[in-house]
Amino acid sequence: MGFFGRKKRPDPPHPRREPRLEGPLTAERLGQVFDRCVDYNRRGVAGGGNEALRADLIFLSGMVKMERVSDYILRPLAQDRALGEGSQAMAWERMRSGALYNLSVSEVETLDEAADALIGGNCLLLFPDRPKALSFNTGTEEKRSIGDPENEVSVKGPKDSFVENLRTNTSLTRRHLRAPELRIEEQIVGRQSLTPVDLVWLDGIANPETVEDLKRRVERIDIDALLATGNLEEYIADRLNTPFPLVQHTERPDRFCYGLAQGRVGILVEGLPLGYLAPAVIGDFLRTPQDRSENWMVASALTVLRWVCLLGTLYLPAVYVAMVNFHPEMIPTRLALSIMAARRDVPFSALFETLLLLLAFEVLQEAGLRLPQSIGQTVSILGGLVVGSAAVEAKLISPAVLVVVAVAGIAGYTMPSQDLAGALRLWRFLLTVLAGLAGLFGVLMGTAFLVGHLAGLESFGAAYLTPFAANSGEQVEGETVLRQPLPRDKLRPGYLKPENRRKQQ
Repeated sequence: MGFFGRKKRPDPPHPRREPRLEGPLTAERLGQVFDRCVDYNRRGVAGGGNEALRADLIFLSGMVKMERVSDYILRPLAQDRALGEGSQAMAWERMRSGALYNLSVSEVETLDEAADALIGGNCLLLFPDRPKALSFNTGTEEKRSIGDPENEVSVKGPKDSFVENLRTNTSLTRRHLRAPELRIEEQIVGRQSLTPVDLVWLDGIANPETVEDLKRRVERIDIDALLATGNLEEYIADRLNTPFPLVQHTERPDRFCYGLAQGRVGILVEGLPLGYLAPAVIGDFLRTPQDRSENWMVASALTVLRWVCLLGTLYLPAVYVAMVNFHPEMIPTRLALSIMAARRDVPFSALFETLLLLLAFEVLQEAGLRLPQSIGQTVSILGGLVVGSAAVEAKLISPAVLVVVAVAGIAGYTMPSQDLAGALRLWRFLLTVLAGLAGLFGVLMGTAFLVGHLAGLESFGAAYLTPFAANSGEQVEGETVLRQPLPRDKLRPGYLKPENRRKQQ
């Protein structure tokens, strides 16, 4: 039964038709498949100038590079007189074995393969009397150029970042990680998008069970289109009822390759300018690639600062509400008198004005992200300075609440992972509400529930609170907060269960 007692209709069937396209592999049938497609092109050619060896050259404009089609296919096809001297079978075999100048050539036997080849940037050569076609790789290389990472700033490290082209991303991985043990397997996901998804790992280092588990999860994805990050993340995650990220993503190839060298398994997706790494634990979202470029003492201090900011953004508003409403004795006398004097003319309770400011902070942040960059910065400055100061002067909110919410918000910006920062913002609201209802006891209740929730999370068999928690009953060693000097970092993390744990002498 659904809402209001109505009977819920059963879900409609979702059959998968195989083959996708039916019929013989002919130029006429391909024309029917791409009917009303302005980019579909069919041109007649003659092998070696012999009209008896007429063939059809088929391609999609915009998907192929015209110069390659002209120079590598049409020119040798017209100028090679040996092609026109023999039979059709001899000309076919000669072109298949290298008479044309193209680097890659393959035989296509089905209509599905032919359509996939055209969409992938290949051109097809079909003879009227043959049930096969020759597919030549003449795809265009138009794509966004490799640039600096935008969200993970590199100070001392490499300046390249992933782009939307999958083959470019695999080449970046090969350039950073030149080991021949690097394995790349591809699967197609999405009934309509037919998106290539590559699984990447180091053979002999990554745990084979993790590799097979990730393969199974990707194979089970049965959706219309894989076009956004959520189409992949939510289908391979261990749990969906949590705001905390269970898969790590990065736009930097060096960080991606370092994860592979540690024993993780990576995912690269056509159309997404980032790479995924699994398993991922909470400590991974508080470290940056820059930590391994800094001095170990500086990097450790910065990591400690991020953990302190994590606690600050999570608990500062809740503790303030609890102290003002239930535990004023915890506040120093002069500070308490100052807060009371500032709140004397404020008409709202501490809980309401804190939640109101937190909500306003989220609205300003969302507005700054959605608007164009120049306008977004103006909105942020206008909302933070002008509106905030005016609200304090109008006695709508107290200055102390404004300071507390601002500090908590800025502390949240220190999180290297925006996914983790979003989860912390949700829990910040919950803890603030509990503090307004039950004081510090409510904060402790919320903390206990949060710890229990995190303790129950796993990422591909690894406990989310690693190395604070045990994995399969076994405590594993590793970096908790402080980073040890790199010459002393001899072993790969035990929770990844790599086949070879030692990574240096």
